[in-house]
Amino acid sequence: MGGEVRGGKNGSALNVYRRALGGSYVAASRFGNNLVVGCKMPYIIAPHTSGPEPRSAEPIRRADHRQLRPFTSMFDPDDPGPPDATTAARGPIGMNFKPGTIFSHSRLASFENCPKQFEFRYIQKIPSETEGVEAFVGKRVHEILERLYIFVGRGQVPGIQKVVDRYHKLWEETYDGKRVRIVREGTPLSFYRQLGEQCLRSYYMKHYPFDEGETLGIEKRVLFPLDDAGEYRMQGIIDRISRAPDGTIEVHDYKTGARVPAQRIIDQDRQLALYQIGLSKQYGSETPFRLVWHYVAKNRTCVSTRSAEELRALRKTTMQRIDEIQHATEFPPKKIALCNWCEYKERCPLWATPERLEELAAEDEAKRVAADEEKAANEAQLGLL
Repeated sequence: MGGEVRGGKNGSALNVYRRALGGSYVAASRFGNNLVVGCKMPYIIAPHTSGPEPRSAEPIRRADHRQLRPFTSMFDPDDPGPPDATTAARGPIGMNFKPGTIFSHSRLASFENCPKQFEFRYIQKIPSETEGVEAFVGKRVHEILERLYIFVGRGQVPGIQKVVDRYHKLWEETYDGKRVRIVREGTPLSFYRQLGEQCLRSYYMKHYPFDEGETLGIEKRVLFPLDDAGEYRMQGIIDRISRAPDGTIEVHDYKTGARVPAQRIIDQDRQLALYQIGLSKQYGSETPFRLVWHYVAKNRTCVSTRSAEELRALRKTTMQRIDEIQHATEFPPKKIALCNWCEYKERCPLWATPERLEELAAEDEAKRVAADEEKAANEAQLGLL
């Protein structure tokens, strides 16, 4: 296989290869450890090792191309490949979604809270240029607790001051005043910084020396179907999974918000119960589970369990919600208490002026044109092969 290196628009080198396949030429690009091949019907070649010079790709099996996934699927985790007969039988899906799109609790909650926010975030895929300071603090606390349990797993329990010092160092490394917004007027930044420290101190003192159970996973991604056919797929990131001394699998979630819900709300929470559904495939459906929420800002822990019947009902209602989203053709805005924290408020029809909406539309069009031009340039480069 021969090849050449050409500089991309951003200055990074793109390894472009070509290979004869059945008398027609194909172009292949190296992305990380994957070699991606494009042709009239693209194929995927086996991964190769990293290094200054890629070794020869594994031979391509001349299988029926209908059984091979298009290479674009490698870059789109929401694309499982072509729809099956069952999906087609259920009826047409809205043009905004591909059959088998992977959903998450966050996606579902976004649609439920405000369909317009869902459209901006997941359909138009408009990047967020800012975030609320509460979200920023929450991320830093999660990162420090993740780091803490990594050290605990090594048998190295750091002192509380080391934990706090690492938090402040992380804050300094990641805080950007132009990006992080303070919505509550009159509240100084120092309040939120101190809030994060207090969350960590309270959690540390409550759970030290962190020997309440065996940690099985930290920031673990789960991907699982809700149905036997695998048409309704969910994913999520679990803060921590542990096995309690009594053998129960515990699903932990850290919350830095100030409000602690009533137990009846906890018992109806969808997120951790969905994670239980996903983990039950690994640990067994008969294994007992316990769902645990750590409201670290209030130093409170809430616990709930789910019966098999409740989990079956959750599967059904979640699939119904997914159907509703996939067949939606309109995404109206909804005014709620969280609007001030929404990253898309400035482009929301309920809040923005007509003049501002026109400006944003012009900016979006300019970005679209630039993206199309870059795509055309890349295709022309591959066409030279």
